Amino acid sequence: MNTLLGQSDLAVNTVSFGCMSLSDNSKSNQQLLRKAAEEGITLFDTADIYQDGINEMLVGEALAPLRHEVVIATKVGNQRQPDGSLSWNPSKDYIVKSAENSLKRLGTDYIDLYQLHGGTAEDDIDETIEAFELLKQQGKIRWYGISSIRPNVIREYVDRSNIISVMMQYSLLDRRPEESVLGLLEERGISTIVRGAVASGLLIGKEPVTYLQFTDSEVAKAAKTLSAIASELGTDSLDVALAYVFAEPAVSTVALGMRTPLQLDEALRAMERMRAIDPQHLTVLRHAVREFTYDNHR
Repeated sequence: MNTLLGQSDLAVNTVSFGCMSLSDNSKSNQQLLRKAAEEGITLFDTADIYQDGINEMLVGEALAPLRHEVVIATKVGNQRQPDGSLSWNPSKDYIVKSAENSLKRLGTDYIDLYQLHGGTAEDDIDETIEAFELLKQQGKIRWYGISSIRPNVIREYVDRSNIISVMMQYSLLDRRPEESVLGLLEERGISTIVRGAVASGLLIGKEPVTYLQFTDSEVAKAAKTLSAIASELGTDSLDVALAYVFAEPAVSTVALGMRTPLQLDEALRAMERMRAIDPQHLTVLRHAVREFTYDNHR
C-alpha cells in the first residue's frame, strides 16, 4: 500500500520531519524547516505538548510562507496540569478547544492531520471520534488519525472511525507491530507513520545500551548486522534502517527527528537513495534480533 489513502499531496515512501527535537532558536529552526520543505520533505509532525505549545508556534511561523505546499500534523489528548504533570483527556470538549488553540499557535486556519496523542480501551471512543468528525465538518482539520502502539486501541479506531493514519514506534529493534497491527492497517488501507525507526540512534552508531527487552549486547549485534549489510550495499546504516521499515507495505512515511543541518542533510540523502531491501537481506536482519510481542493492551 504505502499510501496515505492515495492523497497526492501526502508524500509516501519517504521521510517526514519529526519536530519534537527542535531547539528554541527561532531563526535556526526557520532555516532548517524551510530548507526541508524546499528540498522535498512535505509532512511536518508536531504536538500541542511539545515545549508546551512553543513547538507548534515555531513550526507555524517557519512554514507560513509555504503553508499550502506542506502537510502539518499535530496531536491532542494530553492536558498539562498546574503542577506541570500531564493528564489524559480525550473528551470532545477538550479536543475541540485544543484544536482552536493549536490553530492559533500554528497561525493557520486548518490542520492537515490531527492525531489523538495516545488512547486507552477505557476511553469513550465514540465521543472522541465525534470530536474529530465535528472538526472535519467545520473545515478545521482535513483528516484525523491516532498516535498509539496499543493493538486494542488501534483496532477500535480502525473499526469505528475514519482515521487515515496511525503513528507508531517501529524498527528492527521494535518489531512488535509486525505481529498483527501492520497487517490490519494494510488490509484496511490505513497508513502507518513510523517513529523510532533508528531506535534512538542505536541502529546508526550510538553507543549500545539496553533498549526495550534487549540487552546492550543484543542491541550491538543488531546494529552490527545492519552496518554490515549497509557496507555490502555501498550505503549507510540509516538507509538500511529505513529500508527495513519500508519493507512493510502499510508504512507510508518515517518521521525523523532533526535539529541540525547535518541531520537534515543525512535525511535528504537517505530520501535520494531510498530503495527496497531484498528478501535475503531482510531475512538476515530479522534473524539478528529475537522476536517479542506486546505484553499488554492486546
